[in-house]
Amino acid sequence: MEETASLRLVYFTESNLALNSLDLFLAGSETTSTTLLWALVFLIKYPDIQDKVKVEIDRVIGRTRQPSMADRPNLPYTDAVIHEIQRMGNIVPLNGLRMASKDTTLGNYLIPKGTSLMPNLTSVLFDKSEWETPDTFNPGHFLDAEGKFVKREAFLPFSAGKRMCPGEGLAKMELFLFLIGLLQKFSFCVPDGVELSTEGVTGITRVPHPYKVYAKAR
Repeated sequence: MEETASLRLVYFTESNLALNSLDLFLAGSETTSTTLLWALVFLIKYPDIQDKVKVEIDRVIGRTRQPSMADRPNLPYTDAVIHEIQRMGNIVPLNGLRMASKDTTLGNYLIPKGTSLMPNLTSVLFDKSEWETPDTFNPGHFLDAEGKFVKREAFLPFSAGKRMCPGEGLAKMELFLFLIGLLQKFSFCVPDGVELSTEGVTGITRVPHPYKVYAKAR
């Protein structure tokens, strides 16, 4: 017991807590802002989808009340669009670096202890055996025949298992509330003749090519 208390004093300090909390917020904020950039790309590229989202938001929330997470079950199409933005945006294609903690057999392969691994999330998010139209922006991937939202096991933008992103909950809430807040007040478009690219630039995260948009008050 004394040894456990001693370890707690060494490794769990107020400074450690503050820095870990800051890390969670910074990581969640960066990925959220990048996903919002992709959201505008896809909503501008597919204006009919942007219009359907705004109609659903107007019907459920209106343009004056602030959205809350309690609204999500009543916004299945909007929720499906957000998930499809995350799938197609694919902002962390190689996930984070991992290391095998022990000798592991995966299929017919032996992964020795200490081996560095980089999971390829792209292979899952665009798997032709999991998605009906993997290379097309299609919110229907997350809707059933009745228009209700459905979860997909192959939707893994935050990875999976014990080492999945600890900021997933925060990022999901930020993305949902921020995007709905924007679409309540604005319509987004680009100047005539401008075509937004969906190719992206891969660095620490995969971001869209720089672009400018018009935000028109609704």
